[in-house]
Amino acid sequence: MDRFIAAFEEKVMPVAGKISEQKHLKAIRDGIILAMPFIIVGSVFLILGFLPIPGYNEFMARTFGEKWLTKLLYPVGVTFDLMAVFVSVGVAYRLAENYKVDAISAGAISLASFLLVTPFKVMFTPEGAKQAVEVGGAIPAALMGSKGMFVAMIMAIISTEIYRKIIQKGIVIKMPAGVPPAVSKSFVALIPTAAVITVTWVIRLGFEMTSWGDMHNFITKVLSGPLSILGASLFGAVGSELLVQLFWSVGLHGANLVSGVMGPIWLQLMDQNRAVFQANPGAQLPNVVTQQFFDNFIHIGGSGATLSLVVLLLTVARSKQLKSLGRLSIGAGIFNINEPITFGMPIVLNPIMIIPFVLSPIAIVIISYIAMSTGLVARPAGIAVPWTTPPVISGYLATGGKISGAVLQIVNFFVTMAIYYPFVKMWDKKKVEEEKMSEEAA
Repeated sequence: MDRFIAAFEEKVMPVAGKISEQKHLKAIRDGIILAMPFIIVGSVFLILGFLPIPGYNEFMARTFGEKWLTKLLYPVGVTFDLMAVFVSVGVAYRLAENYKVDAISAGAISLASFLLVTPFKVMFTPEGAKQAVEVGGAIPAALMGSKGMFVAMIMAIISTEIYRKIIQKGIVIKMPAGVPPAVSKSFVALIPTAAVITVTWVIRLGFEMTSWGDMHNFITKVLSGPLSILGASLFGAVGSELLVQLFWSVGLHGANLVSGVMGPIWLQLMDQNRAVFQANPGAQLPNVVTQQFFDNFIHIGGSGATLSLVVLLLTVARSKQLKSLGRLSIGAGIFNINEPITFGMPIVLNPIMIIPFVLSPIAIVIISYIAMSTGLVARPAGIAVPWTTPPVISGYLATGGKISGAVLQIVNFFVTMAIYYPFVKMWDKKKVEEEKMSEEAA
């Protein structure tokens, strides 16, 4: 294990460090966060629309009318269904911030470029005519949500790179000193905006000349589709979680590193489940692996599923140090924050504790995937339960009010406890001996 850690630290850490600081991946990771408050708010309305309480639907219909559900879910249309819009602005904003250029302008230009590569048209059949004709444009709502997210991210990066290069080379219209700053900034953005719109227009025309027809079809068939298949598989889930734990084992924030690449895929899979659940709460949901699969069913207590480890420190450890660490960590652990235990025990670069730290989440990834894919446990319903929500509550909410979600979390908790137990006993014995030697020396 020591050799493995040393090799991983020597060969992988430099590469992982560079990836974590890569401007575009950071912008994607941080830009997606802009959409999260909207998704969580939309999830609240989804929960209210499908509460599993006997007589709830009848009560709401009597109180608010037969169309109460349609009206209640209006906010979903401006949250989940505009995910790509938020991501388009957010990614460009964060990337522009990194380049120290005007982020607001970059966000607006990115949104314009995303809309420009999006096919929109309205077909109208005049009275007496046999064939419909194209008469105008309308933004397709289906491509403003998760389906358009990959295109939104790509155009955000392309548009911001063009924008910042023109700004940094000084190819701008400069106004006299007495002009208000807001007016001056708008003229500074004029030439970069024209350049981005022109390039985006050429991109759209280029795709229209191909068999794909537009950029959205190209991304779906060439990139998004295959990545989603990989991300939704058991192999993809195990591989992603293994990377998270290995990065954490050497002190890198594994969840942030992996989510920079896989986060958009898991969000898209989550939204597919949300759409099916919203249309028919009793239908079989298409995906097992989503963002909530990891947040709520695997990372119980944080990366490494360390809540069970904290409980073991409180209940079976004899070392004063470990018992104190357990008391300090339990509050944060309940809300899935585990830095106190990860760095306090420590788990990072600890050849004994790294083994269960890696094995525990891998084991419950496999258990959870099999339980959900076979129908024993309800799949995540596309409801964005915040990752800090305590276990049992989060499992119930994430599955759309199914008790099986909470039960699975309890099972996962005890499975990880069984894996951690022998290693805790070994580490505890070592600490007890160290404390005795310290006392004798004193």
